Amino acid sequence: MKFAFSTLGVPGMPIPDVARLAAENGYHGVELRAHPEEPVHPGIGLLQRVDAVEAFKEAGVEILAVAGYARAAEPGDDEPVLEELRALLRLARDLGAPFVRVFPGGEGQSLEEADATAARRLAAVAPTASDMGVRLLLETHDSHRRGEDAARVLGLVGHRNVGAVWDVLHTWLGEEEPAASHAALAPYLGYVQVKDVASREDTTPLPLGAGVLPLAECLALLDQEAGGATSRTESGGGWVCWEYEKRWHPEAAELPSLLGPARDHLSWLPARAS
Repeated sequence: MKFAFSTLGVPGMPIPDVARLAAENGYHGVELRAHPEEPVHPGIGLLQRVDAVEAFKEAGVEILAVAGYARAAEPGDDEPVLEELRALLRLARDLGAPFVRVFPGGEGQSLEEADATAARRLAAVAPTASDMGVRLLLETHDSHRRGEDAARVLGLVGHRNVGAVWDVLHTWLGEEEPAASHAALAPYLGYVQVKDVASREDTTPLPLGAGVLPLAECLALLDQEAGGATSRTESGGGWVCWEYEKRWHPEAAELPSLLGPARDHLSWLPARAS
């Protein structure tokens, strides 16, 4: 199992500092929030992309994913969404990141309509993703927060370069049991996002282990899967990413001092559940 954290927890931090923070705390990778208010996003130029690659290379840390904000099922014309997806894929290719995270965003439509829209758009850019050596990952979120919701879309797409991010908070908020989420997403899984909160009513980020999410059960499922897999691809790559949503909760504790204890906690969780 390999561990990463999201730059959502350190909003606006310069890339060399992010890479150094990851290395000092024993993380294998970082998920880069790709938004204009961050140092890395689709609008930056080639030199900035090269600088980011060099900073992570020097630190010995991988760029796990470009966490984009494209909404695959968003109502409206296809082309603006397709161009946003292509721009995220180009950024991931240039950074050497294996994954691009996207959202469903299908609110205000029937499930059938949202599924069809998301599947059509993801399928349209899947060959481009394949050519670039990147996988597009639909996150369990908003209109498709359960594993079974995301899996419906991915089954319609049917392309190996389109998969899933399992955000354990959202499947839990959707009252889906971890075993059911894992079973639905396992054929498509790119990586898993973990976090912790106090309750369904209070989702302010907490240090891992201080909240109520069934993290031990989720990671034990991944550990079992990795043990029976015949390849890294089959096991989803074994990546677990801590998404600490400091950007949306400025009152939450600062992330840097929490990274070391969280890394230790993540390593210990599967054994706790066994």
